[in-house]
Amino acid sequence: MSAATKEIKRITTHTLQKMKASGEKISMLTAYDFSFARLFDEAGLDIILVGDSASNVMAGHETTLPITLDQMIYHAQSVVRGVSRALVVADLPFGAYQSNQDIALASAIRMMKEAGTHALKLEGGIEICDSVRKIVSAGIPVMGHLGLTPQSIYKFGTYTVRAKADAEADKLKSDALALQNAGAFGIVLEKIPANLAKEVSATLSIPTIGIGAGNGCDGQVLVMHDMLGINNEFNPRFVRKYLNLHQMISNAAKQYIGDVKSGSFPNVEESY
Repeated sequence: MSAATKEIKRITTHTLQKMKASGEKISMLTAYDFSFARLFDEAGLDIILVGDSASNVMAGHETTLPITLDQMIYHAQSVVRGVSRALVVADLPFGAYQSNQDIALASAIRMMKEAGTHALKLEGGIEICDSVRKIVSAGIPVMGHLGLTPQSIYKFGTYTVRAKADAEADKLKSDALALQNAGAFGIVLEKIPANLAKEVSATLSIPTIGIGAGNGCDGQVLVMHDMLGINNEFNPRFVRKYLNLHQMISNAAKQYIGDVKSGSFPNVEESY
């Protein structure tokens, strides 16, 4: 935590804007429950994202598409209870905003009222800008998400790097400006070339958060299960594993099983 933000009692969208202006990088991780949210918040994280990646890492689905608004609200409620400082941003899941602006606003209001999150994240560019305007006009902060947008995985057909071709890169630049003009307070840039992400970040007045988008963004985000090494089958080049919890937890579980089987747990000191 830097000197610029350590005295701040609550991170807001205004705080993030000041961080971009001063050149201070923004830290962001996903969380889906009370315990990890509290740990990350106490560590000094700037943004906690209640990601629809819960569909993958919490529920075991292949994609983010199956998770429902009710399920996202449950995860967001749990996270909010563990946070006193970080900005809590929740994904609106697939199907909760794509139909029309009225449905998008209704979904946004439900998330804010029932979960108490501070902001929402929506995937897409120019095609969702009318919904972004409507949600922002209701007083709800919105973060955009461009590049690899997992809710559109069946359209892409692959999780490969996006916007390498000029046409897609040009559309991404236009989409980023359109989201900014629609009132978005920030944009996640996922799995795009580092030079493009750096260019977009320099062009925008709002912060960018990168994931697999190089070091030129205003901040970075990772899925907590990837960063902590809970997953061992997902190893993209953009993930830095700070722990190997998969091995540590497996070893602890095996040791516990052995102690129970041998009768050494509980011992006299652990009994009443």
